[in-house]
Amino acid sequence: MVNIIGQLTLEEFLSLPEGDVYYEFVDGQAVPKVSPKFFHSSLQIALGLLIRAWCKGKGRVLPEWAILLKRQGKDWAPLPDLTYISYERLPKSWKRNEACPAIPELVIEIISPDQTIKEFEEKAKDYLAAGVSRVWVIDPEVMSIKVFLPDGSNQVYTDNTPIVDTLLPGLELTTRQVFEEAELV
Repeated sequence: MVNIIGQLTLEEFLSLPEGDVYYEFVDGQAVPKVSPKFFHSSLQIALGLLIRAWCKGKGRVLPEWAILLKRQGKDWAPLPDLTYISYERLPKSWKRNEACPAIPELVIEIISPDQTIKEFEEKAKDYLAAGVSRVWVIDPEVMSIKVFLPDGSNQVYTDNTPIVDTLLPGLELTTRQVFEEAELV
């Protein structure tokens, strides 16, 4: 684990060596992400597989890919659990080993046991203010997916209600389908 103390510039943050701990860049600090547990990891893989099957030829879905954004006027490099970006925003040929260079359509965050929905509602607002088009927050405890929209509205999906979105044409998932794919029901 890298010991990171003090203020960093975005450039210093991006040049940190890779290690066992993932960090987000928030207010000039390298903030460690919560270490994922079984439910979190299972859901991350399940969602990645389901979205990847849909997005072949349309874009990329990747786990733990830093995004370069602005938050309250400051550089911000969050590390969503999953990021989807279309080839319209990210050229198909783009294969650099660096942070996502464009604002994605969708970020997905999965709540861990020591985190709260309130924390992620605030983070969703920050993502949307930075230009991300959709934010999904997965709550394993109540088996729900909360979808946040740029207009400030949100919708909670449970069980077999399909998540259908004109931003993601052809993608139709249900919460039950995601949790079944993760083998959590």
